Amino acid sequence: MAQQQSAQRSSDPGRTVLAGARLARPSGVVERGRIAIEDGRIGDVHSRDLDLDEAAAGRTVDLSGHLIVPGFVDMHVHGGGGGSFSSADPEECLKVAETHRRHGTTSMVASTVTGELADLARQAAVLAELVQQGELAGIHFEGPFISADRCGAHQPELLRDPDPADVRKLLDASHGTASMMTVAPELPGGMESVRLLADAGVIAAIGHTDSTYDATRQAIEAGATVATHLFNAMPALGHRAPGPVAALLEDERISVELINDGTHLHPAMLQLAVREAGAGRVAFITDAMGAAGMNDGMYPLGPMRVEVKDGVARISEGPTAGSIAGSTLTLDRAFQRAVTVDGLTVDQAVQALSATPARLLGIDDRTGSLQTGKDADLVVLDAAYDLVGVMRRGEWLVRPPGV
Repeated sequence: MAQQQSAQRSSDPGRTVLAGARLARPSGVVERGRIAIEDGRIGDVHSRDLDLDEAAAGRTVDLSGHLIVPGFVDMHVHGGGGGSFSSADPEECLKVAETHRRHGTTSMVASTVTGELADLARQAAVLAELVQQGELAGIHFEGPFISADRCGAHQPELLRDPDPADVRKLLDASHGTASMMTVAPELPGGMESVRLLADAGVIAAIGHTDSTYDATRQAIEAGATVATHLFNAMPALGHRAPGPVAALLEDERISVELINDGTHLHPAMLQLAVREAGAGRVAFITDAMGAAGMNDGMYPLGPMRVEVKDGVARISEGPTAGSIAGSTLTLDRAFQRAVTVDGLTVDQAVQALSATPARLLGIDDRTGSLQTGKDADLVVLDAAYDLVGVMRRGEWLVRPPGV
């Protein structure tokens, strides 16, 4: 790990220059570049190291031997740090956000879990305030409009058909902060609900579905644009019944979520998805529940109890006992795994963890890449791709050694 030096402050104490690191730029990785941080935003970015004259322009941090990537963007996360976004407790929700921020996720969408409509509306009201305060990037309703045959860790008795009137109730409860809703399009009202979501500017995601290939294609034509954790909670690829996976991978209008924790997906399937869809259509997510960043033990997931053993979360009781219940993943681990196990390039990993989800959420004008004028959201990784620093909007949440 490189030693880090700080130059004395100049007459511009609001400016910090990070020098000497590799920079993951949209055009590719730059060796020994420099990036200036001013007033919480990225100032100039150069593909050359800092010279002595420029060192006088502000506080300089030598990050030689490190890699700087954009802050991660998680568009599907339920909890972490022992807390849950389904709690309807603002302090607990902030605890979840803080946990993931310290692992490099500088922007995140809060995902709910299937529940009664009234409970989901109450949760949405709390989450909407946090979105409006800038703590969250939006709300994702994962359920209750999903298939009982593919419900995974969602309580079957709380599921319901996607009646457009009920879909509208949840959108109204979110006060314009809903980013995404997962729907099983084969259910009664499914296609109409996909159209409603698309017309409302909310991502219609296909997931927890028993849909056929043809029905999935119809849903895409109706406006669906995302596959909720592709491969998981949907029929597998079949040579006579290709199912939803084939339709979702082949259509350029669809971006696919992938849970890269080594449990939800075999590396070969993840690599298949990246090859077929291309890195620009892949978004790595955590689908994390409350145990993310915590030890093994018992944790709540919405109204259910989950046991975490050896880092794998499973429903502990009821008709879905034994089902995988989200993950304990954090996106720094997903990035590291992508480049050290899955064979992705740094550029591909940055697309999947930052650029693509930011684009899908409509926040790529301010985050998701290391470009002048965007929020100073960035992650510092060492030579082994371990996280050593996190900056969000110009403030260090995790300080690299020596800073």
